[in-house]
Amino acid sequence: MTTAYTLAAEDLSMFGTDPWWLVAIKAVFCFAFLMVTVLFSIVWERKVVAWMQLRIGPNRHGPWGMLQSLADGVKLMLKEDLVVKRADKVVYVLAPIVAAIPAFMAIAVIPFGPPGNEVSIFGTRTSMQLTDLPIAMLYILAVASVGIYGIVLAGWSSGSTYPLLGGLRSCAQMISYEIAMGAAFASVFLYSGSMSTSEIVAQQHDKWFVIVLPVSFLIYVVTMVGETNRAPFDMPESEGDLVGGFNTEYSSIKFALFMLAEYVNMVTVSAVSVTLFLGGWRAPYPISSFWEGANHGWWPMLWFVLKVQLLLFFFIWLRGTLPRVRYDQLMKLGWKVLIPLSVVWLMLVATMRALTREGVEFRSIVFYVAGAVLAVLLVSYVWEMFRRSKHEGPEEREDKAAFDPMAGGFPVPPLPGQTLPPVPRRRSRQERELVVSGGGHTEGIATESDGKEADGV
Repeated sequence: MTTAYTLAAEDLSMFGTDPWWLVAIKAVFCFAFLMVTVLFSIVWERKVVAWMQLRIGPNRHGPWGMLQSLADGVKLMLKEDLVVKRADKVVYVLAPIVAAIPAFMAIAVIPFGPPGNEVSIFGTRTSMQLTDLPIAMLYILAVASVGIYGIVLAGWSSGSTYPLLGGLRSCAQMISYEIAMGAAFASVFLYSGSMSTSEIVAQQHDKWFVIVLPVSFLIYVVTMVGETNRAPFDMPESEGDLVGGFNTEYSSIKFALFMLAEYVNMVTVSAVSVTLFLGGWRAPYPISSFWEGANHGWWPMLWFVLKVQLLLFFFIWLRGTLPRVRYDQLMKLGWKVLIPLSVVWLMLVATMRALTREGVEFRSIVFYVAGAVLAVLLVSYVWEMFRRSKHEGPEEREDKAAFDPMAGGFPVPPLPGQTLPPVPRRRSRQERELVVSGGGHTEGIATESDGKEADGV
């Protein structure tokens, strides 16, 4: 572990030596990269969702509708900028700024290419990364946590009930999912031995962490969707019960800043996922195996951008596929599934790393860990079955199975283990005519049909 941190410190010595004008160019590039990716992502999302729903999508502004994002931005800029009468005006104006600025800051420590004097910009050799820190991933977590204040303050300062509920939802959602996200990050820190983004990518030279730490990757994928308030976890903007959520009372440029912050956060979490689990700027395996120059020059930036775009497509695919979940389901997933799973996985990763350093073979470690997990699952299953059979007798099971949907005065759905009473069979047309005419064969027909129904016909 100490050796890894020493190597990371030596690698970081190359940062901070660029001239001021080159630092300014890199900063402008990071900002431009986010803005261009956001403009493209908005058009791409509308095109893909339209394709999935058999619609045409934007096709008026520019060739194939590619300038639709610029048209949306101009439209929002020209809208009337309203300020709610009961709003706290200072906080009301600052909230979208607080939400947007942290979204741009995390990209500063994301590596677009290998460290060192890899590329030349106006005759000066430099690395394709603005800067790096020994605790770069903690910096990303801290910056991402600040953005929640913008949403909470927007909901509170609007002076309205629905924005306040949306802000509180977003606060609870981000707190819940950041815990599991931090545990997923910790697994990467343990395996790589560093919190530096460039060092984490360097540790994936032979094997990407998505293969070594698949559970951490899946946890982070779920948490990054929850962190960005995207469907199916877009509870703070649920128009079905909150009219629009925390941004209900916003219009014009302020609303545009919230929309911009959401899409920039999508790009940022995708870039972080690529850096931690998908090899960062490294070329995929088939390409890197037969082409030595795939990870040199300007080519790493291409691989990085392609990986980010694939994750952005994953966001779009989720939005066009899955319906919005209920808020209690969202909280249950975060607190009862993701957090325990991430903590248990973190303990397993720490145990495996400790045993590996002691010289134990990896195959033996996997065998013992898998055996322990299966034993715990088996014991928990047997204990649950024993507890149920002990506390529930035959009479209790019959009472539990009996269910009256109108017992409380209004219809309610059955709980697990309960069954609805049989629905009375509707009489056929012939039976209804016999009843109206007073025919003598009504009883026989009803009895015969009841007998068939009892036999399952």
